[in-house]
Amino acid sequence: MWRLVWRGALLLAAIVLLLQFWFLAHVLWWKVYDPSSTAFMESGMARLQEKKPDAELRYRWVDYPRISIQLKRAVIAAEDSRFLAHEGFDWDAMESALEKNLKKGRIAAGGSTISQQLAKNLFLSASRNPLRKVQEAVITVMIESLWSKRRILEVYLNVIEWGNGIYGAEAASRRYFKTSAAGIGRDQAALLAAMIPNPRYYETHRSSRGLLKRKGIIAARMVQVTAPR
Repeated sequence: MWRLVWRGALLLAAIVLLLQFWFLAHVLWWKVYDPSSTAFMESGMARLQEKKPDAELRYRWVDYPRISIQLKRAVIAAEDSRFLAHEGFDWDAMESALEKNLKKGRIAAGGSTISQQLAKNLFLSASRNPLRKVQEAVITVMIESLWSKRRILEVYLNVIEWGNGIYGAEAASRRYFKTSAAGIGRDQAALLAAMIPNPRYYETHRSSRGLLKRKGIIAARMVQVTAPR
């Protein structure tokens, strides 16, 4: 009996280890080559095609220099103001989020950094399962160890969801403002950054009070952050 348990444990450990190598191989590949799809994109495509089998995602990669500096600053101000200073995890933000959630008795705030969000978007799901969070942390360490901050932000801005079937800064800029990611101005950037926590809802509620309030806060913070060059 114990021999079977031991063999089962070894097999499970081997599978977990192989999975980590699979993640690592993709992180190394995407350090140089741009991802054409992500776990979140595949999930979004499946959701769209349930209602419309021939549905397609709106997604177009653009290199870092072709993304507005205003959008880079807005996203950092909104999602991770200490992006350039931390090594993947903002412990102060996580502690603050935990205190807020305990006070409200529900998940009202998150403390995830841009690197953590990217790890989740590339490989995982939106589940709050503790095991998923552990795997997210492992991938975050891989990304932070192997990529520059510029590469992390470049991939993040190109793959995050900005509406129903809308992924990346270029698709979002054209969807909402009829311009390229390079042409986004300060107010437009602040609005796009404000949409990130709930993009599918805000796609059809762009005049909501909460969104406009968040946009104003982000616009005020943009001058206080620096984006990678």
